[in-house]
Formats: sequence, structure tokens, C-alpha cells
Amino acid sequence: MSANKEAAKQILEAIGGEENIASATHCVTRLRFALHDEGKVDKEKLENIDVVKGSFATNGQFQVIIGQGLVDKIFKELSDLAGISQSSKEDTKNAASKNLNPLQRAIKVLADVFIPILPAIVTAGLLMGVNNILTAPGIFGSESLVEMFPQWADFANIIHLIANTAFVFLPALIGWSAVKRFGGNELLGVVLGLMLVHPDLLNAWAYGEALEAGEIPYWNLFGFDIAQVGYQGQVLPILFASFVLAKIEVFLKKRIPDGFQLLVVAPIALLVTGFLSFIVIGPITFAIGNGITDVFVGIFDNFAAVGGLLYGAIYAPLVITGMHHTFLAVDLQLIGSTGGTFLWPIVALSNIAQGSAALAMYFVLRDDKVKGLSFTSAVSAYLGITEPAMFGVNLRYRFPFICAIIGSAIAAVWITINAVTAPAIGVGGLPAVFSIEGGKWLVFSIGMVIAFVVPIVLTYLYAKVRKPNL
Repeated sequence: MSANKEAAKQILEAIGGEENIASATHCVTRLRFALHDEGKVDKEKLENIDVVKGSFATNGQFQVIIGQGLVDKIFKELSDLAGISQSSKEDTKNAASKNLNPLQRAIKVLADVFIPILPAIVTAGLLMGVNNILTAPGIFGSESLVEMFPQWADFANIIHLIANTAFVFLPALIGWSAVKRFGGNELLGVVLGLMLVHPDLLNAWAYGEALEAGEIPYWNLFGFDIAQVGYQGQVLPILFASFVLAKIEVFLKKRIPDGFQLLVVAPIALLVTGFLSFIVIGPITFAIGNGITDVFVGIFDNFAAVGGLLYGAIYAPLVITGMHHTFLAVDLQLIGSTGGTFLWPIVALSNIAQGSAALAMYFVLRDDKVKGLSFTSAVSAYLGITEPAMFGVNLRYRFPFICAIIGSAIAAVWITINAVTAPAIGVGGLPAVFSIEGGKWLVFSIGMVIAFVVPIVLTYLYAKVRKPNL
């Protein structure tokens, strides 16, 4: 029997056998199971398997960390042994959702909407970081590179256009993912999102000035004035509009004969949703979104240290529950409303802190398997992927996780009192510095040093002084 087949067999036994699997799939690094009874899982036996780097349950799914590349081979062997085929991620999520309470289901909906578009947003953030290097003053001197070398101006301008596209047409991305999640035709979601940022509408970023100057254009609809305002960079309007669109489409499909659906369903669904978006959904959710933005901005403007301390401390625990996905929507709302987010830089520091705690465990652990995992997972966390470090090492021994939270909170206080923001969401961990506004690179770098050093020192000292069983 091959090593991969033997590992798959051991994993299958540890999770309660094939009869305990309701649905299964895998992502880049993890096996994802919807299990009938998570109580049948033998975690100790599971995590003693050589290829397993950790396991955890979240959002109704039981996930086993294997690693990039190898996870494909293990899943193939496991599928053959258990006689199951790979379920779609949606099927596994739907099977897992039966185990969730209403709050968890709401969080799961947000995760299902935003995770599929995350690669586009992160890629845009990385490219914005490249543009940042070229155009931001204060990085290499009082002048930007483009100011020092004007021949690079058009090159930087093209990069900015490519990078900024995902944020300019963000409602189209959200519309595609949200309508698909709610059971409708995702292409109609794209059209709905593009409709909300149509160039004939007043740009949302110019709304404040137009309102102050009394220059907002209106449609007159049977005596009612409807503002011709776009929703660039806004999250809530397209989320609610996508839900309405999908439900109208599903409702009509059940009642209209197949031969007439092409001519009736999409036009009616899009037309009704379009009118509702500009008359009701847009204005209400735009006000709610601005209210949420004002609350966060108010906290971080008036109580910067407290806001940084709290978010820096709770972010890692939020990851355990899956609630961190809700803050991606807040980040995007902040970027759309204010031009930058002060929350995401804290996330990047939390990644570094978890990696440093795992790295410290490399020097104190005696178990060769977990020792090796500590080093590789630390490198992964420094590059923005924290699951192996957090679930495979830090939570296993608890005190490294707490030490990482302390380091993250201290670093977060430092960058928030210095008003560090990011104009886009990039890759967490060490590469995050490129996504920070140009004039704050030095301040953020000091925060990175704090997030790097404090967890290492605390974790190492605790292990040596308290001498836990390692």
C-alpha cells in the first residue's frame, strides 16, 4: 500500500469512517468534511498521522490541514477508499450548514459571498502596492519615484488602472458572487452590479460635495424624485439587491413555463430589482453603510488606542469562529467610503504574530513532527496564511496563541495611534507593508517588528519558565 493510501486510510478511520461523511471536498491546503457526528472524530489519532498538520471545526465543517499539493493526492486516495466523489464546495457547505445556529448561518452567507471574490481583491491590493511604491511620496524621500523619474508616470498610471478596476467595479464582483450564492443567475448579478455604477449616475465618491452644493441629479417618477446616484465602493446596496434579484428570479422560474422563461424571467427580475435598488434598497443601505463607517471611524478617531487594542486582541479568536469574514465587508465599506481601511493593517500584524509564536515553539518543542510544522507554518503565516500556525501549533498548546494575541494587540495599538491605513486589501503578513499608504511605511514597519518580537519572546520565556509538557 502506498504512503498516501495508508495516510488516507488512517484519516478515514480517525474521522469516524465513511459512514460519518455527509459530504467532502478540499481546498488548496485542507480536506473539508461535513460530518454527521463530529463527536466520532478521534482528534488525537488524527493529528498523530504524519501528513496531518492540524485539524479544526468551523462553520459546521471539519477541516484537516494537509498542505498544498499533497492534499489533492490524499483526497483522491480517500475518495477511492470511501467510495465517495468530490462534492462541490457548495454541497459541502450546504450539508455543513445544518449544524449552524442563525448567527453562524448569517456569517456563513457573508463568507460564501466574499471568499470567491477575494483573489481578485487581493490581486488588486498587491498591484495597488506596486503603484504605491512608484507614486507615494515619503518612501524614498520627499518626492515619489514618478516625480523623480517622470518617464515612469504612464507606466504607473496603467498599473493603477489595472489595480483599481476591481474596486471601481466592486458591486459587479459582489453581484456575481451574491446572486450565485442566493440561487440566481450570476450573470444577472454582474449586470445588476454594473448598473449600480453606471457612468450616467452621479459617482458615489462625489455624493458629499454634490449634496453640499445642491447639485444631485434626480429622476421624476410619477411625482417622486429619485436620486441618480451610483454606489461605487459600496457593499450593502448590492448585497441586498442581489438577494432580491435572486429571489424574484427563483419565484418566477417556478411559475412560468420553460418556453417563456428566457423572454420573461430575467427582464422582469432585473427591471423590478433595478427600480427597487434606486427607490428603496440603495438609499436605505447607503445610509446604513455610512452609519457603520461613521461608527468605526469615530471609535478609531477618538479612542484609537482602545480600538487598536480590542481589534488586535479579538481578530485571531474571530478567525476560530469564522466571524472574521464579516469584517472583510467592513474593510471594503471603509475603502469605498473613506479611501482606506485602518482594520486590515491590524489583520496583517495578527498574521505575523501567529507566525512568530509558532516559530518560538520550534525552539522549545521536543516532538520532531510538530517542531517541523512549527517552522513551516511560521513561514506560511509570515506570507499571510495562518491556519497551519494557528490550528496546527498555537491552539494545540494554547499559550503560544495567547502570546500571539498579546503581540498583535500591542502592535495594533502602535499603528492605530499613528493613524496607519491601507488604500486596498493586499496579502497579509510581511508583504502587507507594500499595501500601506506611502507615508506610513516606517510606522507600520515598527508595528511589524513589535508583532514579530513580542510573541517570540513571550512564548519562549513562558515555555522555559513554566515548563509545560511539550
